Amino acid sequence: MTKPAEKVLSEALGLAARERAEIAAKLIASLDDEPDEDVEAAWAAEVERRVEAVEAGRANLVPWEDLERRVEREIRKR
Repeated sequence: MTKPAEKVLSEALGLAARERAEIAAKLIASLDDEPDEDVEAAWAAEVERRVEAVEAGRANLVPWEDLERRVEREIRKR
């Protein structure tokens, strides 16, 4: 990492968590290429399909606490 980049990082790490999150999101977004319209449309359709399934009672919902425990168990196995 260059000295200017190290300086920016050091200053950013001194910010509040919310500010760091905003900066991180903007930096990550800056790495993305132009959005692929087909991919965006496919994601939008998938989101609509899932919302419809939840609203119709067809989705198998899992409480966050259960999912969190399952993920933690999987991580510990590694």
